[in-house]
Amino acid sequence: MPSDSPPEPARSGRPRSVAADAAILEATRASLVDLGWSKLTMGDVAMRAGVAKTTLYRRWAGKNELVVDAVAVLFDELELPDLGSLEADVEAVVLQFAALLERPETKTALMAVVAEATRDEALRDRIRNSIVARQKRLVLEGRERAQKRGELPPEPDRAVADRTADLIFDVIAGAVVHRALVSAEPVDCVWARHFTRLLLSGLGAASGRRDGEGRTPGRRQKPGGSV
Repeated sequence: MPSDSPPEPARSGRPRSVAADAAILEATRASLVDLGWSKLTMGDVAMRAGVAKTTLYRRWAGKNELVVDAVAVLFDELELPDLGSLEADVEAVVLQFAALLERPETKTALMAVVAEATRDEALRDRIRNSIVARQKRLVLEGRERAQKRGELPPEPDRAVADRTADLIFDVIAGAVVHRALVSAEPVDCVWARHFTRLLLSGLGAASGRRDGEGRTPGRRQKPGGSV
């Protein structure tokens, strides 16, 4: 009996294998850990992934593009939890980010592409588009959620909102990366809590105390009440 459903459209060419892509990106990160940026080759990645080198070149033009995508996939694992408040949400994503940076493949791959990007403008552009731009979704999601809760006011100007989102992302990502990879200090619950309060409250609240007149200690009040 013939089916009433319409026939499926014919596909052109061989479909791209998700499993092969995952194996290639995992092999790329493993090669970076073992060999470093300078010694990593497309041939080595192909051998580790169990695919032909031509398979890599059909997907990626070269090593730069391949390594950035291998790093970007790791950061796509980050999710902003809904814990009932902006403060709790930010603390949780900061700890997630730090845990991701503790993984050897993330640490090695990120440091390698950042170092190489200092002398390769095309690579910097790819990092911005494939990693930074994609992860700004967390800032936008958190801000929208906080606005719905009434924790943040809406921005009437789209341009100002975009600039603010960029700045928030830079502050969070920059602080966590510097703490974890440059200073090599722990990003634990205590640090994440203090950082989040500083981010949300500003420098005036960073000390956790104020004098009786509501002024930050250390600032001298001029006659007439002005500071």
